[in-house]
Amino acid sequence: MSLAVLASRALVGLQAPEVCVEVHLANGLPAFTLVGLPDVEVREARDRVRAALQTGQFEFPQRRITVNLAPADLPKEGGCFDLPIALGILAASGQIPADKLGHYEFAGELSLTGELRPVRGALALARQAAERGRTLVLPAANAPEAALVSGVTILPAASLLAAVAHLCGHTPIAPYAGEPLVQAPDYPDLADVKGQSQARRALEVAASGQHSLLFYGPPGTGKSMLAQRLPGLLPPLGDAEALESAAVHSVEGSFRPERWRRRPMRAPHHSASAAALVGGGSTPRPGEISLAHHGVLFLDELPEFDRRVLEALREPLETGHITISRAGRRAEFPARFQLIAAMNPCPCGYHGHPDGRCRCTPDQIARYRGKLSGPLLDRIDLLLEVPTLPVADLQAAPAGEPSATVRARVARSRAIQLARQGKPNALLAGAEIDAWCQPDENGVKLLRTAIDRLRLSARGYHRILKVARTIADMNEAEVIQAAHVAEAIQSRRGLTAFV
Repeated sequence: MSLAVLASRALVGLQAPEVCVEVHLANGLPAFTLVGLPDVEVREARDRVRAALQTGQFEFPQRRITVNLAPADLPKEGGCFDLPIALGILAASGQIPADKLGHYEFAGELSLTGELRPVRGALALARQAAERGRTLVLPAANAPEAALVSGVTILPAASLLAAVAHLCGHTPIAPYAGEPLVQAPDYPDLADVKGQSQARRALEVAASGQHSLLFYGPPGTGKSMLAQRLPGLLPPLGDAEALESAAVHSVEGSFRPERWRRRPMRAPHHSASAAALVGGGSTPRPGEISLAHHGVLFLDELPEFDRRVLEALREPLETGHITISRAGRRAEFPARFQLIAAMNPCPCGYHGHPDGRCRCTPDQIARYRGKLSGPLLDRIDLLLEVPTLPVADLQAAPAGEPSATVRARVARSRAIQLARQGKPNALLAGAEIDAWCQPDENGVKLLRTAIDRLRLSARGYHRILKVARTIADMNEAEVIQAAHVAEAIQSRRGLTAFV
């Protein structure tokens, strides 16, 4: 038989569309041609496949070899097509049986010795293979990751020889049946933070309702320390959430099975570009906001980020996803992250400090704060000043509550929200706010006063209602009361100093 057909998959965003690998051998001068819109990595498979076959003591056909990766209009990238191309050549030349190839899907990058190296996107490949009811043959290093998908049979192959031995019936590969070695979470403990009771309260409110939060204050007051402890306050990921988060990291190539079910925490440097933050590239890849999906995105020194980079956050903060379009390519990635940021009040950092050490002029302070646009700040639910504590207060401060205690309260509050509306309060919109976030009569009067004095936009008004709903849930109150509204207004009124 001079023609062999195998199934593999490409990666387009988080999707893995099927690719039909067709290998044809014809008479003529020896040649090896790859068609079907392959990129540079795929075209280089010719040399890797030739060397791997020769190293494995297989006969490399001295004929005209044509490999077609269909559909022809789907871009192909990466080294995952090495294994199906090599097996296709062996099947087309009659060195292995071709009658059972239709039951499998193949993916794997070949080394020159024939060993199989791991590929990106094993989770996406496994999800699609499960839907088609096929067995997935892929490198052994990818098996723990792919096995997180239920309902799919994974055959972990260590090398090309192992895959050939299985297809020939000599040494069958046992389906992977291992469990991921999940490590216990090692989040920083909130008990390490001394004092700053208001900041700790704001952190608990943000964790309970999945609200965005901005800390500002002089250097060394604990803003970054507080932010790094937010993931340890959040409830554990559910099955669907954990799989979505892992899929993004799998496509990016950074997923580790031992981190299964752990909330991601991404903290890009302020020199990050817009493409690094939201994703991009000629072949779209997920950015930091997608890698923080179902986790926390921490932006330290917020005004030091390029303004265009920060403005790119506005849409995904509202929609929870990002669409990256390129000429001929389009990819959509999830981006339901919880934003927490920290900043100084002025360029030198000491504006309002008790010892009066700040030397920044009003114009310098205005330009510094002006780097944050009104529309971006309007999308932040909570803003809290983290003041400098006197040394005596730090020394006398008792140990704070540990993260485990706060996390238990957060879990109870989040359970109330999920039972009532099926989502955290921060994700409520439109009619849902009208249905679930209406305060009592005194709360309505207080809100009207706040709208007039703080010049709240409609978005700001709704965000105060959602924060008040979260505070009421933390107190297990069915109706939002004036005290809850007052705390929500207080946590937002600081935004008026920046706009």
